[in-house]
Amino acid sequence: MKLKKFGRAAMATCLAAGMGIGSIAQAADAYTGYLLVHFTGESADGEQTYLASSTDGYHWTDLNNSQPVLRSTVGEQGVRDHSIVRSPDGSKFWILATDLRIASGKGWSVAQHSGSTKLVIWESTDLVHWSAPRVADVAGSIPSAGCAWAPEAIWDAASNAYIVYWATISPLNGIDKARIYYAKTTDFRTFTPAQMYIDRPGTQGIIDTQILEIPNSYGGFKYVRASGDGQITFEGSQSVLGNWTTIGDLSQIGLSGSQVEGPILYKFNGVIEWGLWVDQYADGKGYLPLKSANLNSAQNWQVLASGSYNLGPNRKRHGGILNLTAAEMQRVTAQWGAATPITRFQSANFPDRYVRHSNYQIRIDPSVSPAADAQFRLVKGLANNSGYVSFASVNFPGYYLRHSNYGLVLAAYDGSPQFAADATFKQVAGLSDTTASSFQSYNFPDRYIRHNNYVLRIDPVSTQTDRSDATFKVTN
Repeated sequence: MKLKKFGRAAMATCLAAGMGIGSIAQAADAYTGYLLVHFTGESADGEQTYLASSTDGYHWTDLNNSQPVLRSTVGEQGVRDHSIVRSPDGSKFWILATDLRIASGKGWSVAQHSGSTKLVIWESTDLVHWSAPRVADVAGSIPSAGCAWAPEAIWDAASNAYIVYWATISPLNGIDKARIYYAKTTDFRTFTPAQMYIDRPGTQGIIDTQILEIPNSYGGFKYVRASGDGQITFEGSQSVLGNWTTIGDLSQIGLSGSQVEGPILYKFNGVIEWGLWVDQYADGKGYLPLKSANLNSAQNWQVLASGSYNLGPNRKRHGGILNLTAAEMQRVTAQWGAATPITRFQSANFPDRYVRHSNYQIRIDPSVSPAADAQFRLVKGLANNSGYVSFASVNFPGYYLRHSNYGLVLAAYDGSPQFAADATFKQVAGLSDTTASSFQSYNFPDRYIRHNNYVLRIDPVSTQTDRSDATFKVTN
């Protein structure tokens, strides 16, 4: 879902003047950037939450050193097919994703017919600090439901609620296939019972539906949706839950459903143009970008010329794009945008030993093998990115050092405020050597990272031995 939202002041001004939704769109705060949320594939770490940003919608930069920003610690502990949602007043954001981990070896047949009927959801007020993930069993009430895939959401003023929609494979009227269902919610915690939304004739299934709200004056529809139903089919409507008119499909420009899937729709900032990405799944080539200046015909889509775009080093798989204000773009890139070098942390009083993880515990050891166990990136603090840092593992992407009962462990970042606080430290001059560094706990500021019998923990520091144990040299 790529729904453009409007500030309350802009909306009030337009409504007072008797202006329509298209005028409200023009009066809203200007968007200057873009955020893509996605997964990368069926690798060990690919089915997690990745971010990329862009200033023009054509050239994209992987965030967080091309590593996962959030990991799912619930359900199947893997997520795919992300979407990102902005509240009408811009005060909240949600990431929705399919609860699925194909990398676990379960296979596609099991995933389709005996998979999770839940969605995985994160919530944020600033696009930087996210809640812990939670699951919502939106499809569990559908008889013999086999899955709940590719969730999306759009605010529907007529319902005074978000319409959340997804694909479920289940038998109905003797035909077992994928159909699009929907439920309503106001908080992404409680949902109305699932109802049928889109069903294609006969045995034809449908997946990967995305709805874009557009100004009325462009293309003749208030809403346009793209779906995978044997083709990439476009439809238009004046209401989210109303009747939809077929516009066409990409076979009209030579792209069939046997070649591409997983459409992403979004609006380019500042111009009357829209973008479309389609996943070239048949050839394993990743996304192919297209654009259009008029959505009233599928023939208006044009494939971008090679060299006119760059999607970044990570392979992007089915995701969602959110238009960002300048302030939102600054927050996101300040937290996740800087490329950070790989470092090691050498004990000041045992210089042959380095900080490393071993079975998720943190200690100092000599001759670390594999060497990557002692390699970290010192990134912006998860709880506070101004003057604080966090330790990101190199060989366990998405894992960070955090304290638990004062002991240090390596754990997957789930987005929760508690995890962020436990994994954030202030880097200060070394307590026993000012040319080195010490690390003060963010949420227990009277405690510092130190080793005790070679095991790392956070402790108060009072003696010279304590200060030496809490001092490390940052090296490459």
